[in-house]
Amino acid sequence: MNPAPINPLDILLQLDWAEGDDLEFKSAQGGLPKSLWETYSAMANSHGGVILLGVEDDGRVSGVREARKLKKAFWDTVNNRGKVSINLCGDGDLAEVKHPNGPILAIRVPQASRYQRPVFLGQNPLTGTYRRNFEGDYRCTEQEVGRMLSDRAEEPADSRILDGFGLEDLDLPSLHQYRQRLASHKPTHPWLSEDDLALLAKLGGWRRDRKTGAEGLTLAGLLMFGRDESLREAVPGYHVDYRERLSHDPAERWSDRLTADGTWHPNLFQFYLRAAQRLLADLKLPFQLDADLFRKGETEVHEAIREALVNALIHADYRGQGGIVVEKFRDAFEFSNPGTLLISFDQLLRGNVSECRNKALQTMFMLIGGAEKAGSGVDKIRRGWASQHWRSPMVQEQVQPDRVSWRLPMVSLIPDESLARLKLLFGSQFEQFSKSEVQALVTADTEGTVDNARMRQICTLHAADLTRLLQGLVAKGALIQEGQARWSRYRLPAQGHSEHVGGDSEHVGGHSEHVGGTPNMWGGGLPT
Repeated sequence: MNPAPINPLDILLQLDWAEGDDLEFKSAQGGLPKSLWETYSAMANSHGGVILLGVEDDGRVSGVREARKLKKAFWDTVNNRGKVSINLCGDGDLAEVKHPNGPILAIRVPQASRYQRPVFLGQNPLTGTYRRNFEGDYRCTEQEVGRMLSDRAEEPADSRILDGFGLEDLDLPSLHQYRQRLASHKPTHPWLSEDDLALLAKLGGWRRDRKTGAEGLTLAGLLMFGRDESLREAVPGYHVDYRERLSHDPAERWSDRLTADGTWHPNLFQFYLRAAQRLLADLKLPFQLDADLFRKGETEVHEAIREALVNALIHADYRGQGGIVVEKFRDAFEFSNPGTLLISFDQLLRGNVSECRNKALQTMFMLIGGAEKAGSGVDKIRRGWASQHWRSPMVQEQVQPDRVSWRLPMVSLIPDESLARLKLLFGSQFEQFSKSEVQALVTADTEGTVDNARMRQICTLHAADLTRLLQGLVAKGALIQEGQARWSRYRLPAQGHSEHVGGDSEHVGGHSEHVGGTPNMWGGGLPT
């Protein structure tokens, strides 16, 4: 009789590792499989993960032969620059796990930093770079590799000088309006005395390359103040879109929409002004706008929403697909931009780490009060939501095409209706759950699923402790585990009781990937 499949989480917890963003089984009966290195590259270029050697695709343990020999072969290859571009693993990332059917080798692959990507096989990154999606490992396109190479450059993406573009490609009224905003926010700022070209240069919108002598309009200058036709010519994929869906009438798709329609110049500055006004206009919180639509009686929630908007604008990869999409629903806000996160999920949660793709744009928004100092933006978003005891903001990342999206739900951290449903579902057993267990159950009820990564956004427990908590709820029959071999997530045993937070949202399915592990957290792919 064939042995039952293993629970890979038992192995991870035995090693004091938490649920990885990804998990891969490989037989390794004939030695190190060639596909191991494709998976190594793919995990390193995604969000890391764990490879278990000696486990079949169906989760049954076959064990490895000559574990010591395999370990040596692994270290020899991963340190061979002719075969693998960089070794990310340390001694603690390779472990042997005893099993009755034979030893299992567990390899933990860390996520590569922006300066280490792309991690590739062989000598050519254009042909040897891999990433992960739901189907497993896939070879990256030249465009994807090019974006990784661009992100690792010390020079910010928006500092590039645009050949053939000049001041005539700018909407000068936008620049003048920006000057007025700067004067209102910082009346004594020394740059206010400069003429238009000098101010633009101070902002990073005009630059002279000391090495080549080239001088001209930068990508940041055009994005922030550009004319419609110039933006479309220089950045073919550029797109900004604000959507409101506040009506209860299902036949009314959008109650308001702002996009490029020929009636305005849709540069980032104008989009920011118009979108911010719409986002903040009818919040049922104490708030009053001054003549410049700025801080007068402003709450932390208003600051958080504006920060989330600017966050999407300054971190976007404008060579990517889909453009900037901002959506307002009755119970949530969503902000989506092309590109990938430049820091790990754990760094994002810890805060105070700044890796901005477009540093000139960041400076431009900081000067008019649209963004906080480097590294504090995510903290401000989370703090604003915590001030109202709303559910923690959710961050999600998608591949093919690359997109990052934030969802800010205006829903209580522990809604009364959710507690009522859970008490009805579990009866007297509900009183025996700890505070963290209740939070996990409420998350599963309101959001459809819960996983390790989502809980890390909500509470302060260590990732391995959260895995134990979730597994404990499974053992008690309070949660059902799904996707054991990859992207483990948990549902309530009677999912029909739940009402998902994102019920008003329209999503298009795709290769979505939650930063910490859960696919399709909102019931579908990311907004397009």
